[in-house]
Amino acid sequence: MKNSFVFLSFSLVLTATSARAQSAPRSEQVTVIRAGTVIDGSNATPRKKQLIFVRGKRIEKVTDGAAEIPAEAAVIDLSTSTVLPGLIDSHTHIFLWGEDPAKGGYDENILKAGIALRAARATFACRRALEQGFTTIRDLETEGAGYGDIEIKQAIEEGTIPGPRIFGATRAISTTGGYNLEGYAPELDMPKGAQLVDGSVEARKAARQQLEHGADWIKVYMTHRSWVDKEGRLVSQPTLTVEELKAVVDETHGWQKKVACHAYNGIGLQRALDGGCDSIEHGLEITDAQVAQMSRQGTWYCPTISPYYGDWAPAETPGGKRDRARAATHEVSFKKALKAHLKIVFGTDIGGMPWTDSMAQEFKRMVDLGMAPMDAIESATSRAAEMLDMKGEIGVLAPGAFADIVAVSGDPLADVTILEHVRFVMHDGAVFKNEPAK
Repeated sequence: MKNSFVFLSFSLVLTATSARAQSAPRSEQVTVIRAGTVIDGSNATPRKKQLIFVRGKRIEKVTDGAAEIPAEAAVIDLSTSTVLPGLIDSHTHIFLWGEDPAKGGYDENILKAGIALRAARATFACRRALEQGFTTIRDLETEGAGYGDIEIKQAIEEGTIPGPRIFGATRAISTTGGYNLEGYAPELDMPKGAQLVDGSVEARKAARQQLEHGADWIKVYMTHRSWVDKEGRLVSQPTLTVEELKAVVDETHGWQKKVACHAYNGIGLQRALDGGCDSIEHGLEITDAQVAQMSRQGTWYCPTISPYYGDWAPAETPGGKRDRARAATHEVSFKKALKAHLKIVFGTDIGGMPWTDSMAQEFKRMVDLGMAPMDAIESATSRAAEMLDMKGEIGVLAPGAFADIVAVSGDPLADVTILEHVRFVMHDGAVFKNEPAK
């Protein structure tokens, strides 16, 4: 009986494996996309009537529309659409669900939602990102869900669930008094959303632990809560010291990985720069001297503008004053960054906003503050790819790149909000979405 059960189990595994192999695209399968207009992510002038040849998971070539198409090729007609590289969101949280206490508030997430429920919601978030044309995301912390982002990434890579390419930061790092959960009785030892450290030894150990468990990036909170002082200035509580951050950066760079620093302004942002961070996240208020330092050091800037315009508290409350100060200073900093030609990448902080919101709304925020539409597109394609050390592999429509391809009806250079309505998505050579052109 035991041998029969083993044989039956083995037969089922073989059957499932065979079915998977039959449904997967053959490595030599050729697909040709007829593109009305191509914006290739390289800052080149858009090209009309192009053919994109895809072989397996990668782009083989991009040619003039008059080129010969092999008889055996599958043809996808996007001749009335603008075709672009798959989009990249450089700041997401698949394990967060906005600030709705019923789903996404920190306390609800960590204290009431079990890990299975949170993983199911993260699965939905990944599908939601992909259907909007975001074929790659940098997920900057699981907010109390441990190393769940890396396991979701594994599920996507093995084909169990649909989703984008993920660069995960796992647990993130902050200090005692530097992260939620807060406000409970002091005798209660409450779980925290991030891994808390004090001292350089603990900081380095935390980085090692997260890297050991698969972190692609390390996320560090260099500021925590913020408020407006008596003079009306935005103030943010600093967390790690320069020495603590340097330990994290040194360890992470030794693994050939990078460090993203959440930093609103002030002392914490300065420590982030002095400690050698690779990217500043949010950067609500950046001084001229700090802009110059970022330029010298080649620091990436991921501003995440959209989240700071929703859910403002009443104007005359402390929270309301803080919310308005954040938005006002953020606009000034973004314009400074543009003028200084800092390396800016697209990021939404989605998860902080509900996953039902449009991720592409960030494009309009960036353009409204002075960024050229083509630059905004490149911030979510080739520039983000460079930050992720995948230059030429993602974020471009070029030979050898992964076949991450999206299409929209209309011209996003004339109206960037068109990117909020992606009608076609190909990821790694497989079509995920193909809606009729309007």
